[in-house]
Amino acid sequence: MARAVNGTISRRRRKKVLKLAKGFRGMRRRAFQKAKEAVIKALSYAYRDRRTRKRDFRRLWIARINAAARNEGLTYSQFMHGLKLANIELDRKILSNMAIENAESFRALTVTAREQLQKAS
Repeated sequence: MARAVNGTISRRRRKKVLKLAKGFRGMRRRAFQKAKEAVIKALSYAYRDRRTRKRDFRRLWIARINAAARNEGLTYSQFMHGLKLANIELDRKILSNMAIENAESFRALTVTAREQLQKAS
């Protein structure tokens, strides 16, 4: 009986890794072992940075809201606290977009937040 060496399965596995390494430079694209290492590292970076991107966007939105709120005479924390007291539940992405594209409605929110802060104190 002939010896089974899993030729097709091994080839399929290697082709899968080399396909994922498409676009890499040098041996990281051609040599299976180097490609495998590069693909593992690239996939771990991709996983990590999908989460980092969410953090970065939140920081950007907060910076924009803070700048717009300070133009109206409030700090970011005062503005957000005033909105919470007024039961206005808008996320930071929407508030940031509003501060840039619709300054009048953002100004109305700052007035509401300021009134709620004065009532609370």
